[in-house]
Amino acid sequence: MALFEAFKNESLEKKEIETWQGKGEFDFLPQENYVFIPILRAGLPMLNAIIDIMPLSKAGFLAMKRDETTYKTTLFYKRLPDLKDKTAVILDPMVATGGSLHDAISEIKKENPKRVISLNIIGAKEGLEYVLNSHPDVKIYIAQIDRKLNSKKYIIPGIGDAGDRAFNTVN
Repeated sequence: MALFEAFKNESLEKKEIETWQGKGEFDFLPQENYVFIPILRAGLPMLNAIIDIMPLSKAGFLAMKRDETTYKTTLFYKRLPDLKDKTAVILDPMVATGGSLHDAISEIKKENPKRVISLNIIGAKEGLEYVLNSHPDVKIYIAQIDRKLNSKKYIIPGIGDAGDRAFNTVN
């Protein structure tokens, strides 16, 4: 998962805990310093999995939708905890044109996080280039980059609509 790759070089802090063999000092990721922000609704399954792994982290939410004619995104809902001195981690399974991710990063940066990371599953080169050109300070971790976008700006070969797949809302 992109989470492990993204966090493999993060700073750890020592904590003493009780184990079945007695007390010991171990390295831990300071989970309280991370806020995971899915782009609704497709990012929710990613959040559920991450909260299982990092239960002391916080969550925020951005509900955005892409207009299928203009390809512009509209923000419908924004609920974020205080991001000051936190790492904001955007969860968006698909990066097609990059518009939603670009706009999500811009919204999150208004809250002055320490830094922004994006975890994605599949994307197109065009969308990733757009985001990286606009936000070169954001680290993007993505599992697969597919060939291209088609004339409707869908990823080819892609996986279809991630939100529909996750919530069985395909017509």
